[in-house]
Amino acid sequence: MKTLFDETTLRGIRLKNRVWRSATWLGLADANGFMTDAIISTYETLAEGGAAVIVTGLTSVSATDAHIGGECKFYDNRFIDGHCRLTDAIHRHGARILLQTAMVDGPVDELTTAQVDDVVAAFGDAARRAEQAGYDGVQIHAAHFFYISRFISPLFNHRTDGYRGSGILPAILADMRDKTSDSFLITMKINSSDGYPGGMEKEEMVKACRPMTDLDAIEVSANGTSQTGIRAGVNEGSFLEATAHLAGEVEVPVVLVGGLRSVEFIGQVLNNTKVEYISLSRPLIREPNLINRWQQGDTTPSKCVSCNGCYRTEGHQCVFNIKQ
Repeated sequence: MKTLFDETTLRGIRLKNRVWRSATWLGLADANGFMTDAIISTYETLAEGGAAVIVTGLTSVSATDAHIGGECKFYDNRFIDGHCRLTDAIHRHGARILLQTAMVDGPVDELTTAQVDDVVAAFGDAARRAEQAGYDGVQIHAAHFFYISRFISPLFNHRTDGYRGSGILPAILADMRDKTSDSFLITMKINSSDGYPGGMEKEEMVKACRPMTDLDAIEVSANGTSQTGIRAGVNEGSFLEATAHLAGEVEVPVVLVGGLRSVEFIGQVLNNTKVEYISLSRPLIREPNLINRWQQGDTTPSKCVSCNGCYRTEGHQCVFNIKQ
């Protein structure tokens, strides 16, 4: 029987429970994309709260990437020192931390094969820097219609070379493996649905994931995240069907994210499917100490009411906490 608080290992790295903190936009980097004290404080509070794995917000791997303001950059060694401060803070609390490697946007069909090779190399170089900075691993961001998500979507990719379809994903994975040690975790976040006719859906997702056998985990999401009106025991598990399906199709551990609010529901997921881990965002914005609370015996559901008010605050703070 699996429980939320089982200790597990990935690539020999101990995880103290099955809870991940899903990558969440903070927008708190400085104007040049460098790490700030505010980012470190936010993640350290989450580490204190009991999550086993923390995935950072979107971190751009390219100097020529589109800029949306407030995102961390990681395309140069100059960024490493700031990230060392972050990883040291997280490790003090027995948690693991993954850098979410990403690009915001860019062309797909227009790039030459050599130019796509450069994109692949940028992700591999970021993974190398991440290991130098003390990260336990990285997450390839292939969801939410950021660049790699668009690159693998049938809506945008009409290429005829080796990068057609989802061909960029195994290339990124291979380059990252070449540039990091055997104990470095490489994970991926991917859409189960693009939410548009002709886009990626569940079976395309499975097809994209099958060659990625050297990944350490896959987190399943979709466009149209952060649904409102989630209630414990009523409508939890926004992406459960697609996630459970993928877990039955691949050997790589699969992570369920989206609309999880109660220990009871999470326990059912862990024991009725092949899902190995769960990932939370908004519940940990409302209650950073939620996992400790649950483990200490108070298993009342998350206080998050799915209002999405946190998206209108600086650094994604719960509006109810601000009012207190």
